[in-house]
Amino acid sequence: MSSVSHRQLQVQPLAEIGQLKIHGRTTGELAPLTLFWTGSAVELNVRASELWMEAESGYDHHESWISILINNVPVSRQMLNAGRHWICVFRGMNPERVKNIRLVKEVQAMSGDPGCYLQFHAVRTDGGFLPVEDKPYRIEFVGDSITSGEGVIGAKAEEDWIPAWFSGVHNYTAMTAEAVQADYRVVSQSGWGVLSSWDNNPQGNIPDIYEQVCGLLTGHHNEALGAHQKNDFGSWQPDVVVVNLGTNDDGAFHSPEWQDETTGQRYKQRLKEDGSYHEEDLAAFESAVTKFVGKLRTCNPDAHIVWVYGMLGLSLMPAIYRAVDTYIKSTGDRNVSVFQLPDTTSETIGARTHPGLLAHQQTAQELSGYIRGLLSGS
Repeated sequence: MSSVSHRQLQVQPLAEIGQLKIHGRTTGELAPLTLFWTGSAVELNVRASELWMEAESGYDHHESWISILINNVPVSRQMLNAGRHWICVFRGMNPERVKNIRLVKEVQAMSGDPGCYLQFHAVRTDGGFLPVEDKPYRIEFVGDSITSGEGVIGAKAEEDWIPAWFSGVHNYTAMTAEAVQADYRVVSQSGWGVLSSWDNNPQGNIPDIYEQVCGLLTGHHNEALGAHQKNDFGSWQPDVVVVNLGTNDDGAFHSPEWQDETTGQRYKQRLKEDGSYHEEDLAAFESAVTKFVGKLRTCNPDAHIVWVYGMLGLSLMPAIYRAVDTYIKSTGDRNVSVFQLPDTTSETIGARTHPGLLAHQQTAQELSGYIRGLLSGS
């Protein structure tokens, strides 16, 4: 079947498409739409033979990548050059068939690149749009590089820290959500933790930026796009919040101290001579976990909060259990739990010594089973 010419295709700004569905935290602005986080997406149901999407991308160091899914199957994955371009989503297809389309942001919000952004302006098509139904449940995932899908793409030998090795599609978050029929959102950043980042930087913690749309982004441009706005939690409430943090906090115990160049203050999570955690620093980590669960509850009053851990070792699992138990006992809130994830092995490892596709699949299988039990009340 031959495609129609561009002269027969109609351009429509996203703001004029009432049936548009947006995944991921946004400011609510559609002219243009900015996607901030891993797994954020534009979803459409369209009856047409051809569809193009107008995208705008910028970066100083770390480019954006997207995946295109047609009827829930990934059919294209591509890097976006800087500038404003039309992307062909499909052409030459049956004009009478309705196609479900998702354009998914594969790369995390880049805290280290003030010039990195991704926007969508308009569509160009010869057809029309139909409503996209919501799924029965909603899940929010909060995490670090594992939740950002770092290392899912690429050979095991790859060591370069580049956006190409990230994926929001081949990721336990997407797989888990699909398995339990849930729409989902992701808030995640490589290297960040609950108390500090892997290198002991106390500014690299997720709790401090959780209440903003995408508070870890830097630069005047991202601020102008609304990244630092307060997130509207009332507009999207999850049934379950999954927190996968602690791996980088453990890394801080094994990394050199970090010094604040402005104040001169030094920060270090310490190990004792026998290699065990220093009690005072371990207590600080536990306190950070307890406080973050409290913040999550304030923002998501009816959600079940499940803290998951274990894809890259279990060293801090006892501390996480104690911290969550402290929260439960002090508040009486029993809608909180801890769940151990399967550890990554030499067979399931991916690029950059991170969990690979097999590890994400195993995690999704076990986690989705646990979440189904939560949602059913069993």
